[in-house]
Amino acid sequence: MLRITIPRIAALVALVLMVGYTFVLAPRLSHDRHQDPYSFAGAAPTAMPSWLTTALAAPPAPSADPGATASPSPTATPQPPQFPPAGGAFTGIMTKPGPYDLGPLDEFTAAVKHQPNVLEFSVGWWDRKFDRRVFDTVAERGIMPMVAWEPWDYRKEAKEDKLRGEQPEYALSNIIDGRFDDYIKTWAEGVKGLGYPVALRFAHEMNGYWYPWAEQSNGNRKGQYVQAWRHVHDIFKQVGATRVTWVWSPNVDYENATSLSSLYPGDDYVDWIGLSGYYGTTGVEKYKSFDQIFQPTIDQIRAFSRKPVVITETGATDTSGLKAQWITEMFSQLPQHPDIIGVIWYESRKEVDWRVAASTAASEAFAAGVAAPRYNTPWTVHSEPALTVAPPTTPPAPTSAPPATPGPTGTGAAKPPVKKPTPSTTRPRSGSTPAG
Repeated sequence: MLRITIPRIAALVALVLMVGYTFVLAPRLSHDRHQDPYSFAGAAPTAMPSWLTTALAAPPAPSADPGATASPSPTATPQPPQFPPAGGAFTGIMTKPGPYDLGPLDEFTAAVKHQPNVLEFSVGWWDRKFDRRVFDTVAERGIMPMVAWEPWDYRKEAKEDKLRGEQPEYALSNIIDGRFDDYIKTWAEGVKGLGYPVALRFAHEMNGYWYPWAEQSNGNRKGQYVQAWRHVHDIFKQVGATRVTWVWSPNVDYENATSLSSLYPGDDYVDWIGLSGYYGTTGVEKYKSFDQIFQPTIDQIRAFSRKPVVITETGATDTSGLKAQWITEMFSQLPQHPDIIGVIWYESRKEVDWRVAASTAASEAFAAGVAAPRYNTPWTVHSEPALTVAPPTTPPAPTSAPPATPGPTGTGAAKPPVKKPTPSTTRPRSGSTPAG
C-alpha cells in the first residue's frame, strides 16, 4: 500500500495541472489567438492599434489655414485642425479594391507625386459585419476613410438595365421599419470605437434608378428615401457615433432624375454634399468641362442648402486624347468654387480606363494641378470636418469647350432610347468592391 507523503501529493497536483493545461486551457488560448481582435459582433474591439494610441496621444497639429497668424497661448487648449482648412481643398481617389489592396493607391501617389487625403471604398450591406481593419489600414497612412455604404447585394445585380435596382430585401420600407437596425447599430458601435473621424457616403446616387434605394426602383415610394436616411442617422446619434461626416451624394442631375430637393434629408442630417459626374459616360460623350458637368446641379442644390460640396466621384475618358486637357481645366476651374472642398477621382478601369496613373500626360496634368498650395491639406486622427463654407464673392466665369478641339463621338456603348440618355450600365458605379 502506497504511503501518502508530501512529495507524492505535490506530484499528483502537478500532474493534474499539466493535464488541465494541455486539454482545457491551451486549446482555448490557441483558439483566442486566431480570433480577429478587431472584428465586431455588436461588441467593442479588444485592443486599439499601437499606431493609433500613439497618434491620439500626440497633440493636434496646428491649423494649416493660410490666414491664421496668431499662435494659441501656452495654457489654451489646442483646437483640432479643420479638414480641409479654410481656403483649401482635398483630393482623394476611389479604387475597386479599396483598403484590401493599396497597390492602386501607391501607383496613383507615385504618378502624381502627391498622396491623396481621402480613400473612398464601397461596403455592401449583404456582408453583415463591421471590420475595423479596413478603416485602420487607411487611417494609418494619414488618409481619411470614406465609405460608400450601400444597402444592397451587388453580387445579385440584374444584368438587364431597367432591373438593376430591383432587390426587394433592401426596399426602403425595410430600412424604415427597422429590419436592419441590429446591423446598423453594429456599424454605429464600430465607427464609434475607431477613435478618429470617418466619412459615410450612405445610399448614394439616389436620384437615379440603378440602385435598390432609389425612389424610382424596387417598389419604393416618394418620401421614403429621406425617412430611411434619417432613421439610419438617428441610430448613429443614439449610439454616440458622432465623429461621422455624413455625405449626401446624388448623381449630377439629368432629364429623368428624381428631384434633388425632394430627396434632401435636411441640413441637420447632412455634413457634406457629394456629387458624381463624369466626362465620357452615356449622355456625356461630347466634350464637357468640369464646370459644365457640375455647375448646373450645384446651382440647384444652392436653392436648399449651403453645405460644403465634395465631388465624390469623377473621371474623364481618353477616347479622343482629351483626358489631360480635362484634368488641367478641372484644376484651373476649382479655385472659382470655394464651396467645393474636395475632389475624389475614380481611379479604376471599368467601361473605360478612368485611371490617371495609366496615362503619362494625365499624370503630369494632375501632378501640376495638385501641386498648388491649396491642396496641401493633411488629414490626421485629430481632424474635424469643415462644416461651413463662405459664399462665393463672384460667380464663376462660364467655361466652354475649346471650339477647335473635337470631342469624342462616343464610348462604344449603346444609348438608351430616350430624348436625353439616362445613365445606364456605361456609368461607373461604386458598388463593386467585396467587403472582405
